[in-house]
Amino acid sequence: MTYDVAIVGAGVVGSALFRELGRYNLKTVLIDKENDVALGSSRANSAIVHAGYDPPHGTMLARFNVEGNRLYPKLCADLSVPFRQNGSLIVALCEEDLSQLRQLYDNGTKNGVDGLELVGSEAVRQMEPNLQPSICGALVAPTGGIVGSYELTTALAESGVINGGEVLLNSEVIRIEKFDKDGDVLDDLTKNGWFRLTFSNGSCADARYVVNAAGVFSDSVQQLIGRPRFTVTPRKGEYYILDKRQGSLVDRTIFMCPSKLGKGVLISPTVHGNLLVGPDAQDGEDKEDFSTTPQGLSFVRKTSALLSDKVDFRDSIRNFAGLRALPSGKDFIIELDPDVNGLLNLAGIKSPGLTSAPAIAKYAVELLANAGLDLLENPRFNPYREQTRFAELSDSEKTELIRMDSSFGRVVCRCEQITEGEIVEAIRRPLGARTVDGVKRRCRPGSGRCQGGFCGSRVLDILAREFSVSKEDLLKDKEHSYVLVGKTKDAK
Repeated sequence: MTYDVAIVGAGVVGSALFRELGRYNLKTVLIDKENDVALGSSRANSAIVHAGYDPPHGTMLARFNVEGNRLYPKLCADLSVPFRQNGSLIVALCEEDLSQLRQLYDNGTKNGVDGLELVGSEAVRQMEPNLQPSICGALVAPTGGIVGSYELTTALAESGVINGGEVLLNSEVIRIEKFDKDGDVLDDLTKNGWFRLTFSNGSCADARYVVNAAGVFSDSVQQLIGRPRFTVTPRKGEYYILDKRQGSLVDRTIFMCPSKLGKGVLISPTVHGNLLVGPDAQDGEDKEDFSTTPQGLSFVRKTSALLSDKVDFRDSIRNFAGLRALPSGKDFIIELDPDVNGLLNLAGIKSPGLTSAPAIAKYAVELLANAGLDLLENPRFNPYREQTRFAELSDSEKTELIRMDSSFGRVVCRCEQITEGEIVEAIRRPLGARTVDGVKRRCRPGSGRCQGGFCGSRVLDILAREFSVSKEDLLKDKEHSYVLVGKTKDAK
């Protein structure tokens, strides 16, 4: 199959571009080495929609942060993705921090952030009474928000499929070559031609344009065909997710003043009613290391106490770690590769990458058009996507839905009140779940207090039924993560 555009990397940036290209009459493919979308940085992060006061003025980080932030309310509404503009509070832990808050205010104003306000300690106590009384003041950023990050990535990719795109999973790109119109290998990569991407499973895909959106692996993908132009280093951050009993501790996302290592440890509600605390920051070399450590989690606990000593970590229901893609430079790498005509790099998309993704996608389309991609509008483009969230319906809506489909009357996940109907819907969607965690990322069974202890086996039953396969063939998450590996002697 020959495509107009092949996007390597099914994280939030690649998926946002995949959807955006669905607006045009193009053959587009989204490629990822994993067995689902959103299995890299887009799965494990702070899920914060940043206001844009922090990135240095004049950088791509600043431009796309502010532009992306403004796109979020409509985008999430169109795609039925959980989003709340709860606002951010950047606090001064000491008098010396107050001058930095003023700098952030000035920088954010230059960046075009709306509604920024500097407030004193008394206003902080009134807004967030559970913070430390010693906090000296704060910068209020009302346009900050929180989002379901993997729900967003999945919805973007699904929207791309709805609008005619294809997704190739379990397809790790191991070679990229460029050919001329006669099928001869091009030595001069600056000439026009087409690309052949070869995957580790032996299959191939051809494309006129290639977009490198491979996250922490984007430097490796670029070097499959181009002269090395940048490196990407993984920075690991560890988190706590606390039970919903802790979810109302703060209303806004609470930040420390940022440092050279990032925005520091934060305390934030989540869109699902939990409390998120973290991350630390550990630079490393292992781009597959999602492990948590006693040292990292201890640092998060101790440092978060500077913001509030009322977080009860006995209510922790989950720890996780995520990786951020740090580029060798200080800005996003968004460029048409000067050495390879037709290769677009969207690399080093560190924080605020989640916020910036929708705006980056729009700009990437412009760059592809400048490189010669013909953009004929797709008259059948559908910007909308619906998803049932049974617990959020009114009583009359619930009754009517159960009348139409009785599976919505059977609660599978008691913690999150997720019904069998929602799980079946998540499996049958255009880019449906194929694993236990794939279901979890789409509609949340297993995300509550018991972390799947009660509902996990039932989700496995539903998956086996829907695909007519043995439960022993089903995966928890990534390839080879089998849930069941055999039967006991007494099993029938």
